[in-house]
Amino acid sequence: MKLLLLSGLALALAPATANAAITLTFEGLGDLEEIGSFYDGGPGGNLGIVFSTGSQALIDEDYGGSGNTAFEPSGETTLFFSGVSSAILNYSAGFGTGFSFFYSAASPVSVSVYDGLNGTGSLLGTINLTAQFNVGCVTGTPGITGDPLGDYCNWTPVGVGFAGVAKSIVFGGGVGNVVFDNVTFGDIRPGGAAVPEPATWAMMLAGFGLVGAGTRRRRQSVRVTYA
Repeated sequence: MKLLLLSGLALALAPATANAAITLTFEGLGDLEEIGSFYDGGPGGNLGIVFSTGSQALIDEDYGGSGNTAFEPSGETTLFFSGVSSAILNYSAGFGTGFSFFYSAASPVSVSVYDGLNGTGSLLGTINLTAQFNVGCVTGTPGITGDPLGDYCNWTPVGVGFAGVAKSIVFGGGVGNVVFDNVTFGDIRPGGAAVPEPATWAMMLAGFGLVGAGTRRRRQSVRVTYA
């Protein structure tokens, strides 16, 4: 999968401090349950993160829920918005560096970051997400590895970097037609997954070259047939 980064803002690929990043997986919430203050003194911890009305948890229908999803990045529970034109995530303590998430959308979506609560203050940046929910994945096929059902099966990782301290995120458009998972604060790598730096890529490519050369030498004396 290709990592998308918000253009026009200060981006940093340097790994964030491990203890600084916080990831919301939405596991532990019930199907269609309002998230609300689940992460603000609720079962999800006292993180100071509150979701506006209409922000709900969605469990994959293959696991007893009502979600038309498959191949979720983690667990079986995701985030979606119902019955509202936009939804807001407030983070009272604020967060810097950036944030990241996985998404699967059937219609275009915009995500904006502000330095004030409830989408107020200065706009730190906006990213527009394209519809891609079922591109390149097939479900419902007998014997398929993974979830057997779910149209929302293509998950794209997105990293958003910015300068300053953000306190709210506004999700607009695509209401009822987009799902999110692994929302991570303080790290532009979705779920905190490592993204190799340029020097690391160079070393990896060099290593692949050496492996390829070694393989060619071995093939001079050993023939291998792949099924």
